[in-house]
Order: sequence, then C-alpha cells, then structure tokens
Amino acid sequence: MKYFLLGLLAIIVLAALSLVGTYNSLVTKSQSVDGQWSQVEVQYQRRLDLIPNLVESVKGFMVQEKTIFDNLAKARQGYAGAQTVDQKAQAATQVESALGRLLVIMENYPELKSNETVAKLMDELAGTENRVSVERRRFNEMVQDYNTTILKFPTNIIAGMMGFSKKAFFESVAGAEAAPKVDLTQ
Repeated sequence: MKYFLLGLLAIIVLAALSLVGTYNSLVTKSQSVDGQWSQVEVQYQRRLDLIPNLVESVKGFMVQEKTIFDNLAKARQGYAGAQTVDQKAQAATQVESALGRLLVIMENYPELKSNETVAKLMDELAGTENRVSVERRRFNEMVQDYNTTILKFPTNIIAGMMGFSKKAFFESVAGAEAAPKVDLTQ
C-alpha cells in the first residue's frame, strides 16, 4: 500500500510539473507574439516619423500636389487612431498607398529625385519599409508557432482550461497587393 501511495504521489507530482511547464511555455509564447507585434509597431512609428520630413522636403518642389500630401497626412492620422491589429493593418495599407502615389509623382520630377535631402529621406523610408516587412514576417511566424502549440494535444486541453486562445495573423487588407494608380491630370 505504501509503494502504491508513493507511486500515485510521484505520478501526481510529475503531472503537476508537466502542467506548470506547459502553462509557462504558453505564457512565454503568448508574450513573444505580443512583443513581436510591438516591434512591428516600432517600425510603423519610424515610418510615420519619417513621412513629415519627406513631405516637407518635397513640398518645396511641388506645391501643386497638395492632394497627395493631404491624403498622406490623413492616412498617417488614421494609423495613429487605429486600435486593433486589423485596423492598424488597414491604416498601414492606406499609408503605403499614399506613399506609393508620392513615389510615382517623384518619378515624374527628376530634379526632385536629385535633391540630396529627398534622396536621403527616400533611402531611410525604403529601409524602413524593409524593416516593416521583416517584422511582419517574424510576427506571423510567432503567431503560427503559438497557434500550432495551443492546438496540439494535450496542450490544447491545458490551453483551453487556462484561457489561451488563437491569435490573429497580420493580414494585408484586400487590394493591398495592387499598385496604386496615380492620375496627375486631375
């Protein structure tokens, strides 16, 4: 009887340790996903901080393109007011679209492209866009790892009992894959 109780106690202790280990692993993965989203937002903020400098530099050359600058400012404000990952993704797409229109305009003004300040800001913006892309990819990889973990047996039982649920991937809004169309005749 004594060995039976010791064996039962050992099984209970091992089960408890396994439960604690699984819970801690889920907490770590969940926090990693949240931390990675913060890295995405850091790059979005870097982009948003560069935009006013770029716009001010370009404005001196292109007073007649006020609509483009207004749209860029509105898109930037839209991102600042977004609350959820989906809202931020949609707002980021609007910023990207407005930036795309600005880039097309810059292609039509060779003297603008040769301006050192504008060229430097464009390089910074291009670097930021690459960073945004990398951080989004990392975020989605972490979400995939977390979601896979909470769906696997027996972790799915523990995840359900402890309130862990799937996290949303970053997804671009519909139409984000299409290049913006710019009509300068308006």
